[in-house]
Amino acid sequence: MGESRSLGRPFGWLWAAYATSTFGTYLAFDAFPLIAIVVLDAGPARVSLLAAAGLLVGAALAVPLGPWIEVRRKRPVMVAMDLVRCAALLTVPAAYVLGALTFGQLVVVSILVGAADIAFTAASGACLKALVRPDDLLAANGRFESTLWTATMLGPPLGGVAIGAFGPVTTVAANAVSFLLSAAGIRAIGGTEPRPARARGTRLRAGDLLEGWRHILTDPALRPLFLNVILVNGLIMATAPVLAVLMLGRLGFAPWQYALAFAVPCAGGLLGSRLAGPLVARFGRRRVMLASGTLRACWLLGLPFVQPGAAGIALVIAVEFGLITCVGVFNPLFATYRLERTPPDRVARVLSAWSVTGKLTMAGLTALWGVLAGVTGPRLAIAAAGVLLLATPLLLLRAARVPPEPEQALSPTP
Repeated sequence: MGESRSLGRPFGWLWAAYATSTFGTYLAFDAFPLIAIVVLDAGPARVSLLAAAGLLVGAALAVPLGPWIEVRRKRPVMVAMDLVRCAALLTVPAAYVLGALTFGQLVVVSILVGAADIAFTAASGACLKALVRPDDLLAANGRFESTLWTATMLGPPLGGVAIGAFGPVTTVAANAVSFLLSAAGIRAIGGTEPRPARARGTRLRAGDLLEGWRHILTDPALRPLFLNVILVNGLIMATAPVLAVLMLGRLGFAPWQYALAFAVPCAGGLLGSRLAGPLVARFGRRRVMLASGTLRACWLLGLPFVQPGAAGIALVIAVEFGLITCVGVFNPLFATYRLERTPPDRVARVLSAWSVTGKLTMAGLTALWGVLAGVTGPRLAIAAAGVLLLATPLLLLRAARVPPEPEQALSPTP
């Protein structure tokens, strides 16, 4: 499980491509809402529409892409999705320079990028499973996780500096270039990727669209794990806008204080991803996945107690650090386990179905918690999410009771 060992040149190029596009994405974090507000003078309703459209319509468009990706070579699909994202994003600075940028264009670009994100993720999971050995999957996912949290920690502050120095569309242009570089990295993997067998011909059928969900919901271990991950991620993200209203509005924190309170804890994700391998080597994967998955559901209840001043910032940093550290340990273990329980000819459809469900659930819960916060107040809404999260580890217990499949290369479990 050593994090420092080489996983091979092909994985190195895949990791470099992922790192480049991930840093580009977080450099441009919240760039579209900012452009809508600053350049197009959009109000809260239109900004909310922009965020929802990318999630909802993009996810709907991605539904047929899973089975389409399954019967094609994954690397060309990944390159194509990178180029689609690059081309779509480049239209924004181009229109801005020409004075032709519109709100409708931002919505369309957000939808295209959202759908391409899901398709790329589905293809990249299948690509990763083909590139590395089964016993290297955890190390590979750990490196992706550490890269994600490093980008989350550094990208938004650097993006803010770039916008202040060079203008509101600067980070969008940089993000577009990052996808172009990612496509070049994937092309550099080299070698010959075998064409997947097309057992049932090339025509897309209705059953193919549902195969990813069918596999998840009929697998006794993936089903409760799926429900757990979807609910935990959805509830955590649903409280983010509510907490922003509480901290920036009622409690009077400055924007830089709010940003600091969420940037510093991202170091916990880097720490957790680095600890995942050593913890598994010592305690066994099932115990670590169950413990970290349970602990990640316990932190949110601390946020309703945030108060003004330095003590309030310290509380948010401590809670978020604990939460993100647990997530950093859990995510690579969960991602590895999901790949192991999915046959190679279904990986793209399973990951596509998982992403679509996650984005739709997140959008729905975010809207619902906004209404709840308006009725009960931000503190009670955050507390309600925290109480519901306490029930989610029961799903992990159900998944942990399922014995491993014989063909899986599992870490020893005490």
